[in-house]
Amino acid sequence: MEWITDLDALHGHYGTPMQPALRKVTAQLTPAYRAFIQASRFCVLTTVGPEGTDGSPRGDEGPVVTVEDAQTLLLPDWKGNERIDSLRNILRDGRVSLYFMVPGSTISVRVNGTARLTADAALRARFERDGKNPRTVIVIRVGEVYSQCARALQRSALWTSGDLSGGLPTVGQMLQEASAGEIDGAAYDAERATRAHLGWW
Repeated sequence: MEWITDLDALHGHYGTPMQPALRKVTAQLTPAYRAFIQASRFCVLTTVGPEGTDGSPRGDEGPVVTVEDAQTLLLPDWKGNERIDSLRNILRDGRVSLYFMVPGSTISVRVNGTARLTADAALRARFERDGKNPRTVIVIRVGEVYSQCARALQRSALWTSGDLSGGLPTVGQMLQEASAGEIDGAAYDAERATRAHLGWW
């Protein structure tokens, strides 16, 4: 295997970016970027820490983040699996990226910036739902925002290829294999079916 190990070699395999690919980057949310992000109920939050990188899916019934202003996004952290990988990373290295998608759209939007974590009671209360608040809120300072090329979503036919989930392994099966049988996969799946959508926040 011949590896690419320097920038000159890498650039030799690719062309020069076209102007739209360069001019699409802004240091704050334009009205169009803001409208797209406010329509998104799902994003992937990427963080980095001493152990490496972490990509965490985030979703909500409405907008997954609240746009506070042109350079600030608020991401509530609802009840999860208690691993808090992303949150630990943010405390040690504030660099974050968010990748926003909207069902049916081949457009996606990326935000790179820095994040801080707060348990401020007043801020958490802004996200109150059925008498419950998020544990914390991730406050993201936008460094750059830009639309992503549509080719990946078009090639994968993500929104048009129908339901391809039939025959996939269950979470229980994955857990049973990963734990070398210590976790009963069938029992986990049976419990998860009744627990997954109850009190998720």
